Amino acid sequence: MNNTELESLPLIVVVGPTASGKSALAVRLARALQAEIIACDSTQLYRGVKIGTAKPTAEERQGVVHHLIDVLDASEAATAGGYRDLALAVLADMRKRRRLPILAVGTGLYMRALLEGLADLPLRSEELRVRLKTSSMKNDQRHLHRVLQRIDREAAARIAPTDEQKLIRAIEVCILTRKPISEIHGAGRKPLEGWRTLKVGLMPSREMLYERIDSRTMAMIENGWLDEVRRLLEAGITENAKIFDFIGYREMLAVSRGELTMEKARTAIQLATRQYAKRQMTWFRKDKSIRWFAGPGDDAAVQREIVGWVSEELGASSRGGKCEEV
Repeated sequence: MNNTELESLPLIVVVGPTASGKSALAVRLARALQAEIIACDSTQLYRGVKIGTAKPTAEERQGVVHHLIDVLDASEAATAGGYRDLALAVLADMRKRRRLPILAVGTGLYMRALLEGLADLPLRSEELRVRLKTSSMKNDQRHLHRVLQRIDREAAARIAPTDEQKLIRAIEVCILTRKPISEIHGAGRKPLEGWRTLKVGLMPSREMLYERIDSRTMAMIENGWLDEVRRLLEAGITENAKIFDFIGYREMLAVSRGELTMEKARTAIQLATRQYAKRQMTWFRKDKSIRWFAGPGDDAAVQREIVGWVSEELGASSRGGKCEEV
């Protein structure tokens, strides 16, 4: 296979804020284009965490191949580099089989790691991490976020004030390299080769998105989110496992400890999810190659519009066959 052939293979990328219907749209595209879906989500990698990670339902996955879902134990720690290695292996296999990949993006950092490559970051400093962890415990929950804001405002804008693990790593890198981590991330990358990306973005109105977030949170709680967390603890998953840093799982953990009422947990989850959606949109809007569509991805009219646009962009020769009637 020569370089020209390598560069001609398309990779469809579906982005949008949480609760915008990315999974439903990816499934619709996969069925229309005879494609396979690669999940690009730090939470969906884990087995045992189903309700709060908005994984595609069994019905949605029927007849559509999904990759990189349920590939890690809940006790393992996922990284952007580890995700990139897994995704590259999937893409290599799909290239051999001449299958069209659809990347369903829930974690912008993982998408960037795959498409743009990773920067050369320093190794961990356990001594520094202990100091930062101790400092966090002695102060309020937003202490580490304020520290990062002082040394790298751009990085702080992308990390939730409650995401202690990411905050510690960002501060650690800044201190060890004496450079903002955002600056390091922008240098020394090796981008993905052999794929031509076609990016589709979902942009429901803010009012609609917030309504969807609130109702989805209620549904997750009603579907047994707390019981799922209790089963994880009973299975021996420790409370410092990475999954308990995820939005909702940390609040459900607090409920299981008796530290929060379910009502307060619900409110906290809805607020944190809305804030996360806002950060996602800030991240994605910087990418000028994304073609945005108004409305949620599970809306039939929006799906028809996007399938039609993607089909035109790909062309019959790139698809290797005709799309189903849409």
